[in-house]
Amino acid sequence: MKRLLTLTALLLLALAGIAQPKPNKKDLAAQQEVETLERQRFEAQVKKDYAFLEKVFADDLVYTHSNGKQNGKPDYIQSIRDGKSQYDKIDVEALNVRAYNDGKAAVVNGTITITLPNKPDGTANVAHLKYVVVQVKDKQKGWQVVLWQSQKQAS
Repeated sequence: MKRLLTLTALLLLALAGIAQPKPNKKDLAAQQEVETLERQRFEAQVKKDYAFLEKVFADDLVYTHSNGKQNGKPDYIQSIRDGKSQYDKIDVEALNVRAYNDGKAAVVNGTITITLPNKPDGTANVAHLKYVVVQVKDKQKGWQVVLWQSQKQAS
């Protein structure tokens, strides 16, 4: 049910973007904030900065990996602690942020290249992903990721 509500919210945000001709000053400021936070979040995932990740992931986070596996906030952060989700490097290839509702919500899409630990045979382990993120701005907590969805890019 939560996933359906999140996906419905994403669809509504996308439809709102069709009707919104130009971003206002609050939306433009939000776009810059969210872009910076996205880059910081990727860095925090590599550095295992759990305090930062706890702050930027909403309690009702829906995190869908490129293989279809889905986590909530506690499970995803624990997967990094346990080494199930390991990131040696995350390179942002493209990043597009659209903000809505006077800078209170944002939809991000982009492409990243993730360098993972080498495979057991020593060969490089690299993933090229397209992704979508929905962030909302909480009055007390600031920007928080409520939805992450990724898919592998065709080679």
